[in-house]
Amino acid sequence: MEKYELLPNELINQGISKKSDFFEPIYPKLIDVTRIHKEEYIFKLKKLKLSKLEIRKIGFPLSKELINREFLIVGGTVFGACKALTHKISMNIAGGTHHSFSDKGEGFCLLNDQAIAANYLLNNHSIKKILIVDLDVHQGNGTASIFKSNNQVFTFSMHGSKNYPFKKEKSDLDIGLKDRTSDYEYLTILKQTLPLLIKKVKPNFIFYLSGVDVIDSDKLGRLSLSLNGCKERDKFVFALCKKENIPIQCSMGGGYSKNINIIVEAHTNTYKMAKEVYNT
Repeated sequence: MEKYELLPNELINQGISKKSDFFEPIYPKLIDVTRIHKEEYIFKLKKLKLSKLEIRKIGFPLSKELINREFLIVGGTVFGACKALTHKISMNIAGGTHHSFSDKGEGFCLLNDQAIAANYLLNNHSIKKILIVDLDVHQGNGTASIFKSNNQVFTFSMHGSKNYPFKKEKSDLDIGLKDRTSDYEYLTILKQTLPLLIKKVKPNFIFYLSGVDVIDSDKLGRLSLSLNGCKERDKFVFALCKKENIPIQCSMGGGYSKNINIIVEAHTNTYKMAKEVYNT
């Protein structure tokens, strides 16, 4: 949780962002949440009625503060997605809770922020096709499950093949990477895949999960990207979206290096690349 406090300060200190660039999210409407998540699950979540097994799968002790935070993360992604329709890009300091299914949470994820926001755009704006680009080191299993029968949302996950979750769901496109995959191989695969995927899917909007748990110092990652490789990954995604004139919402996702400064630097680089590409 510490990185969520350190990152905004670092962005301001480096002159990447101003205080006026930030907004405080509000709660999403419950109806928008329950269009993705089962009402029974949301009721149990809000009333702190999950079973011990359900709580253990989430990985956090359940509390009102945690539930409040999760709803605010969703609110931030929904609001940011709407902003991106006008400004072409928006960033959520948190988010990327892709292990949350329609009826359960797991892997530190309670509500699926980008799934809720994607569905919100489909229902409330003239968006007909969405591409979710999930480059966190862990497969976006919850997102894949939620949209498995929705042909308006294409899910793409590029992740460590032997990493969590050990039982993978089926995304529309999954690329499983071998342990210790490094910059060259990773970036080659991404640069060969994503442009063709955009041409095939023809999305009106892209959600990007930019987890920095792909770097070699990450204690949960098992891949071997350098900080510069991770930075180049983000720059490529942003530049491609700008070139194709596709609005993009970016959620930060995971980062678990033992050194908190490395995590903050990696996330800061994502914002640097967004600023460089979009000249904001």
